[in-house]
This record gives sequence, structure tokens and C-alpha cells, in this order.
Amino acid sequence: MQTAIPAIFMRGGTSRGLYFNKADLPEDRSLWDGILLAAFGSPDPRQVDGVGGTTSVTSKTCIISPSEREDCDVDYFFAQVSVDDASVDYGPTCGNMLAGVGPYAIETGLVPVEDGETRVRIHQVNTGGKVEAVIQTPGGHVEFEGDAAIDGVPGTGAPILLNFMDAIGSYTDQLFPTGKPMEQIDGIDVTLVDAAMPVMIMRAEDIGKTGYETAAELAADDAFFARVEPMRREAGRRMGLGDVSGMVVPKIIIAAPPRGDGNIASRYFVPDKPHETHAITGGIALAYACLAEGTVVYPLARPLEAGDRPKFSIEHPVGQLHLTLTLGDNGDGVEIEAAGIIRTARMIMQGGVMIPERILPREKLAVGT
Repeated sequence: MQTAIPAIFMRGGTSRGLYFNKADLPEDRSLWDGILLAAFGSPDPRQVDGVGGTTSVTSKTCIISPSEREDCDVDYFFAQVSVDDASVDYGPTCGNMLAGVGPYAIETGLVPVEDGETRVRIHQVNTGGKVEAVIQTPGGHVEFEGDAAIDGVPGTGAPILLNFMDAIGSYTDQLFPTGKPMEQIDGIDVTLVDAAMPVMIMRAEDIGKTGYETAAELAADDAFFARVEPMRREAGRRMGLGDVSGMVVPKIIIAAPPRGDGNIASRYFVPDKPHETHAITGGIALAYACLAEGTVVYPLARPLEAGDRPKFSIEHPVGQLHLTLTLGDNGDGVEIEAAGIIRTARMIMQGGVMIPERILPREKLAVGT
């Protein structure tokens, strides 16, 4: 016996996973871990018994519901499903999967569609952040086909504009949780910054890297992870996040001067594996750090070009992540008021994900499922 839970399988940005309506999941939250692990086929490096794609970026879940905030349309609750372990992390958020939240909300009737384009105001429950998504909806239908291309995804799709608002202090209410733009951990200069995502940023050369390595090269360096994980735990303690052992925040960034026409070169860790491309939220945190004097990356970054909404480009292993910034003056210098990015999404499959009854007894289902 198996039970079907309605779900949509979708790519959002450079990530992929399942999107659920919260009303279709059991009210008993203690059952969610088992459901998601079974859906993705974890723990198993092949994830052969589920829809997972054997990597962290293809083992993600979005749980959507009408928003409890008056200034938002939907609540977006993110869950990161582990590949190798029987664990689900509800602490972080995901800016790439965010690209699919607007289309999901429209397709499932949570948000009324407009002719031309539809704006969806999204509350990121995990961090408290607010994002406005602008979805192409000609003729009152979500358009997935288009000419927008993003590095890390083959082909093109319809552009989805994500405007990140109120990014500062996503977890700690401060841009620099320790009050310092730069400090030392284990003898290494670091910047601890919280903007859309709490991160620990280091110069690549200080930790024995170039900052231009491929994801495969970084993944094979066990000594590197053994070195930086204790540093990450100390960073979490200093940022007020407590004991972050087993948690995925704060994330790790190593940076270097740009090689091409970008503003900075970056390698992003999630945190025990290198990201194949670059997380959007981590990119926003890096942009904030690059524009703040006194950080480890301020001297490495190429200055922004002049313009009303300048572009900030991050060179990652397979291309670039482009952010469009809205800048202001706080009296002490330039600050970022909002960061926007173009993503694409594609609905791959819709229907029901099958969960064995030993994991989800029928009597435990939410009412109406």
C-alpha cells in the first residue's frame, strides 16, 4: 500500500525538487522527515528509490501555503533533503528553488493570474525575508518557454525576476553579527556576514586555494573540509547561531579576484560539498561584503560600473551569477537596498509522489488529502 501526496516536480534556477501545498501534508510535522526522505530515496548515494538526483541541489523541497503576512501572497518553507544521511534540514532557504514558487502558486490557484505578467509576493518562512517574483503570464497562463539563459542550466526559458527585499540580518538581524567586517578564526582572516544567508567568507589563497577550482577538484580535497569545518562551527558560535554541528548554516565562501569580466570569483560550499554553480542567497551575501570597506573581499572585487541599477557578477565554476542591485547612501557610503536576479524554471512533472504506508499511514493524512 502506498499513498499519493499531490506534488509538482520542478526545476527552479539551477536546483530541482518537489513543490507541495502545505495543506496536502500531514498536520503532524514529525511525519515530514520520513515522507521527504522516502520521496527522494534517501539515504542512498544513488537515490535510486526516489526522485532525488544524487546531489544536494537536486534534493530540495518547497512547501507553499497562503501567507500569514498581510504584505505577502504566499509563504515559502524550504527543506533540504540529505542524500547520504536520513536527515532533513529546515534551517536554510534556497534562492534557486524560489524561482519556481511563483509559477507553482499560480498553477495551483493560490495566487490569481494576471494577463501579461503576475507579481507574487513571497515570504521566506525560514529566514523571514520577502521576495517579489515577476512571472510571465501572457493570456493568463504561466509561460515557461523563452529566451532567458542562466549559467548551469542547458537551453533557455521565460525570465523570472526575483527582487530580494530586507536581506540584511536574515538570521541575526545584523549585516555583521559580530560587529566586525573582518576578524580571524584559526589564524585566517574571515568576514562573517548575514545578508539573505549567513556566510563565512575567506580569501581563497589564505586557505591554500586559488578560487578558480572546479567543483570536482574541491570535492576531492578531504583535508580542506577537515580544516574549514571547525572554523565554520566557530563562525556559527560567534554569529549567535549556537552549535551549528550538523546544520548547513553558516555557509562557506572562498573568493579571489575575477578572472573574466565579473566582479569577483567565488566558490560556494553547502557546506560539506562545493556548490556546482552558486547559491543566489550566498551571492547576495557576497555582494554585500564586496561593497563594504574593511571586509576580506573588498580589495579583491572589481568596482561596480555606473548606472541606476548596476550589475554585480559572480564568477563560479560553470559561468556567472548576475545580480542587479538597487543602491542607496546610508551616510557612511553606498549600501544595497535590494538585489534582483533573473532566473528560469520548468515544470517537469505533476501528479502525486507515492509514500509507503509504513511511513505514512492513511489515517495520518491531512484532512482533505
